[in-house]
Amino acid sequence: MTTPNRPFDRSPSALIRDNIQQLKEKRDKLQNNAKEAVRRMPEVLTEQELKRLKEHKYASEGITLFDPFMQEFWKWLVEFCPLWVAPNLLTIVGLALNIGTSVLLMIETNGAKEQCSSWIYFFTALGLFFYQSLDAIDGKQARRTNSQSPLGELFDHGCDSVSAVFVTIACCCAVQLGVYPWLMYFSCMLSFFAFYCAHWQTYVSGKLVFGKLDCTEAQFSFITVYMISTLSPSFWSKSIPYLQVEYRILVALLTIGSTIWSSFNNIRLVSRGGCGRNFSSVAGTSIIFPAWPIGLLLFLATIASNYSTSHVLEEHTSLHLLCYGIVFSKITNRLIVAHMSRSSLNKWDTAYIGPLAVCINQYFNLLIDEHVFLWFFLLYNLYDLLRYNVKVCQELCDFLGIHCFRIKPPTEPIKNPQH
Repeated sequence: MTTPNRPFDRSPSALIRDNIQQLKEKRDKLQNNAKEAVRRMPEVLTEQELKRLKEHKYASEGITLFDPFMQEFWKWLVEFCPLWVAPNLLTIVGLALNIGTSVLLMIETNGAKEQCSSWIYFFTALGLFFYQSLDAIDGKQARRTNSQSPLGELFDHGCDSVSAVFVTIACCCAVQLGVYPWLMYFSCMLSFFAFYCAHWQTYVSGKLVFGKLDCTEAQFSFITVYMISTLSPSFWSKSIPYLQVEYRILVALLTIGSTIWSSFNNIRLVSRGGCGRNFSSVAGTSIIFPAWPIGLLLFLATIASNYSTSHVLEEHTSLHLLCYGIVFSKITNRLIVAHMSRSSLNKWDTAYIGPLAVCINQYFNLLIDEHVFLWFFLLYNLYDLLRYNVKVCQELCDFLGIHCFRIKPPTEPIKNPQH
């Protein structure tokens, strides 16, 4: 009589295979449950918007100062990327590195007021360089693998709007600009405004216009700041000879001046009229209305910063600006989606709940401690941003019949992936 096989009678290799199979089944089940949970969320895009997103074609104009040189490097770099790697996976990995190093810098500098270890500045520079490189080659990887789609552009610009928040605040932390809270406030908020204006102009004209000094040059400027901090963290508190102005104030003034100039140029292009009927936007709507979302955000942020009895901007500078930066990212993403789907912008967005709640809390003499309230504000708006972005990606992926972070690799790369 034969005895039944028992688990301990099996070979180790068979047990390992069974365990791996069980893990794969659990992973697949978890993925399916997550997808179903996202699909059950309220819909964000209409059928018409999805159709117009599918029809969207990327259009840009202008070449930045560094792009001709960097293109050669990026073309060389993308050749090392395996064909099975999805373009959006490159972007999200770069963004994770960028955010991780930036957050570490924010924490270690105590709200942009103190110096920290040199290696943290170096890793922040490295994180930004990795993001810049991976973000630059994602389009080339899409062409190599023949996986181009409107999702790629949407995902790319959405990640850029998040990166802009963390990079700007981290740069202020690198020069310890938190000792001048209002100077840091205007440096960050005007940087957010300049980024928004670039996409406002795109919403009106239908194409993204690059200047000679644009995002690539700005990123290298930030990397330069990080590297100087790596070599001498105390450099920024020193004064410029004869002028008696600290170097960090010079950095802030250059940031404010460049962002005002960039915003002015984009608003000037907006004032010329749009590509729609009767010089309207791509959606046939008012070219002025996109000023409402960013205008409301700037108004609420300034009111909350100025009238805080607990001096929240002065005491928790980085956290305070990060909260409003996440709101900026959400309304910018809405603008990007509106441009690509040729749809109108809404007057109201759930992202404003946090800023309005802060003002209401101040009006009632701080029913909740402002520092605690800021953390609730940040957590809510992070959830709101992620919920919106994940839902948009899921709806577009389902409509196009593709995956966000997975592609079917070609047998050989498509030759000459151009910019």
